[in-house]
Amino acid sequence: MPLAAAGGRTHICWAMLLPLHDTNERTFLRYPWVNWGLIAACFVVFLYQIGGSEQHYVQTIYGFGMVPALLSGDAQLPAGVLHAPAWLTLVTAQFLHGGWMHLLGNMLFLFVFGDNVEDSMGHRNYLAFYLTCGVAAGLSQYATSPDPGTPMIGASGAISGVLGAYLLLSPKAKVLVPIGFIPLYIPAWLLLIFWFALQLFSAAGDTAGQAGVAWWAHIGGFLAGMVLLLPFKRRAVPLFGGEKPPRGLRVVLPKRRRERPETGSPRGRSGPWG
Repeated sequence: MPLAAAGGRTHICWAMLLPLHDTNERTFLRYPWVNWGLIAACFVVFLYQIGGSEQHYVQTIYGFGMVPALLSGDAQLPAGVLHAPAWLTLVTAQFLHGGWMHLLGNMLFLFVFGDNVEDSMGHRNYLAFYLTCGVAAGLSQYATSPDPGTPMIGASGAISGVLGAYLLLSPKAKVLVPIGFIPLYIPAWLLLIFWFALQLFSAAGDTAGQAGVAWWAHIGGFLAGMVLLLPFKRRAVPLFGGEKPPRGLRVVLPKRRRERPETGSPRGRSGPWG
């Protein structure tokens, strides 16, 4: 998640950065089906996680979360534990969460920011972009993980990629966030740059990984989103909040009329548009 619930300071920072709404309207898509589908999938998977015993919950996290030691081949799960191939856990881990607050915080970020990023890319490109950012985030955490035996779970790495793309697409959009107990609209660039700076600060101060938060997954996912936006977005979509095409505009060029061989004039009326 963009900010995992791990300790008092993290809870406070998470609440300060909680987005409630944005003023950024979609241009190309009426319904962001993929974004909604990702949110629904995360809820369904979480209900599966908590739908059994504690052993079932733990085995699901270790079997489908990204465990660095399993990814490197230095460890193996006990026989009988249902699990995905180690390389595939870079994807499956994106749909697991550690609790209701973890899940709800992530899904709120995805709901507020994801629809506009999907609008800029189209459905298929957005799904590929989202999963690729999640994989890049997992590899970033793998490369910096202080504890190779701890599973990394959550959609936060992929969502961080969405945030990075949103920063380049719509930095001037207004986002509603609670400042103290008062909800205020602030520019998206201010919220997202502050969020990214907090990830860097937290990663630098948590070298032992004691907070239980995948800070480097957030950082890697955010940077991946900024880089991958260019090849995935529609060509007509400008960067940095540039002027977008009018909503619903369709340009239809007039058909060329056949000319009469004997007169050289268009059939029917003699006006330039036939």
